[in-house]
Amino acid sequence: MNHTDRLAGIRQQMQAQGVSAYIIPSADPHISEYVPDRYKCIAFASGFTGSAGTLVITQDFAGLWTDARYFEQAQEQLAGSSFELVKLRVQHAPEYIQWLAGKLQSGETVAFDGRLMSLTLAQLLEQQLKRRGIQLATDRDYLEAVWENRPALPTAPAFLLDEQITGKSLEDKLQELRGALQEAGTAYHLISSLDDIAWLFNVRGSDVKCNPVVLSFALISQNQAVLFIDETKLSQEEKGRLARAGVTLQPYEAVGQALSQLPAESSIFLDPKRTCQTLFEQLPAQISVFQETNPTTVFKAIKNQAEVAHTRTTMVKDGVALTRFFKWLEENITKTEITEISAAEKLREFRAEQEGFVGESFDTIAGYREHGALPHYKATPESNVVLKPEGLFLLDSGGQYQTGTTDITRVISLGNLTEEEKTDYTLVLKGTIDGSTARFPKGTRGYQIDAITRKPLWDHARNYGHGTGHGVGFFLNVHEGPHTFNPTPLPVDIELGMITSVEPGIYRPGRYGIRIENLVLTVPDETNEFGEFYTFETLTQFLIDTAPVNKGLLEAHHIQWLNTYNQGVVEKLGPHLTPEELAWLTEKAKAI
Repeated sequence: MNHTDRLAGIRQQMQAQGVSAYIIPSADPHISEYVPDRYKCIAFASGFTGSAGTLVITQDFAGLWTDARYFEQAQEQLAGSSFELVKLRVQHAPEYIQWLAGKLQSGETVAFDGRLMSLTLAQLLEQQLKRRGIQLATDRDYLEAVWENRPALPTAPAFLLDEQITGKSLEDKLQELRGALQEAGTAYHLISSLDDIAWLFNVRGSDVKCNPVVLSFALISQNQAVLFIDETKLSQEEKGRLARAGVTLQPYEAVGQALSQLPAESSIFLDPKRTCQTLFEQLPAQISVFQETNPTTVFKAIKNQAEVAHTRTTMVKDGVALTRFFKWLEENITKTEITEISAAEKLREFRAEQEGFVGESFDTIAGYREHGALPHYKATPESNVVLKPEGLFLLDSGGQYQTGTTDITRVISLGNLTEEEKTDYTLVLKGTIDGSTARFPKGTRGYQIDAITRKPLWDHARNYGHGTGHGVGFFLNVHEGPHTFNPTPLPVDIELGMITSVEPGIYRPGRYGIRIENLVLTVPDETNEFGEFYTFETLTQFLIDTAPVNKGLLEAHHIQWLNTYNQGVVEKLGPHLTPEELAWLTEKAKAI
């Protein structure tokens, strides 16, 4: 069954049930960014494989709403699918709601599967559509009937991390969480988000590609902690450890019934952005619901001393792997055929040699020349090209280690660069340096760091369509909140202990793309009569290529930072490299 037949099958069910529009979000019952195969609904229905988007289907239109990161990818993947690309003006904004409000008449019905729709989005749909007389049906799964051999839920084992890795025990984390519930005045707390549960219970798994999480829900009160999980994923020893910490296990599917049996006069804390509509509907009608960001989301964003120390060690391992990869690439590009796909596979091999490596933290973005202009490009057998000793090569990659998560982007010159390429590279580098060296008062927010990072590009009338930075987990999701560096004025302070990416870019479609990304840790800077000031420590340890740099565009402090950074990389990685590798790295890291 092709995508056109699947669309016809969905429309047939809509017509039979009197539904005018059907929404398919990119999510699972945990409102995850990356989802298990069973919930790759947008890819199944339309062929689009990006991690952000929404399908909206009516009888005469089928559209994918997605943002600038995916425009070219979507155009390519939707070709022949009967779906059209609708370009979002604002990243992540549910602009399809306004489209529906303008298209539908009073009395018509919009349907979706409430297991895949966050409470926040469902409430927004209700606000915008019900006042126009448009009805909502929140319990419709029109994919099941047309999805032959739909993947089952994953069954891979899960495991618990030792306190020497996590830096804080499950018991201590539960105590901290219960304090937050007491402060909020709520009796119960539902956690649906997989990374929050993984952090709280010190549990990891492999149920979602690249994210070391396990499918589960949690229900916490002052005297109970219930983990809804497939028990077969845990060993007897691990079940015993959880029991000793006061954790009760129940089947994964039992969470809805447990919610329905809560005392009607009680109260519950939940995160509306990370809780699905279906679970919300299971709650007793009279229960008091407190909607706010999960306390664990804030707790886990602020890394403790053990997590920071392990992350620093992990960055050295990752830097060693990257050194070996780029040395291999340089020495072999004229000797053998290297493609975007084979380069990504070789990098994984080098990472896999490092102690504690578990897997990639996301699908590697290996973009040669014009493919580098696609911020979320993933080479396919159809798009895969051979690298040649000319032009720019962009490599955005990361590793999951039992001692941390990495995410790094480097662009290297393979030869014969134009002056425009060198200028763009240098402006992006200036942005990375300015963002990474920012000094800012306590209470500063992500959109302010975003502007500081973009200024060198704005000065030359250049910009990029994605955010400047995202939070990064500790052996967890490579994208985590609550903080971001992007133009959206989120009311989230940048706190000490947060790990965030700094990744400005310039993209020239059809020609090349440039992005230079490091991870930084928020650290104290100075306290004086003007208050507390913070700055960043750069955690990532791999050299920044100086070959494409136009030195005349850099100020003295940029040059000093670049030379000091590259020399520091040599000193940190040197003890772990062979003499030949160290000689190669030292030569590449020479001061400009």
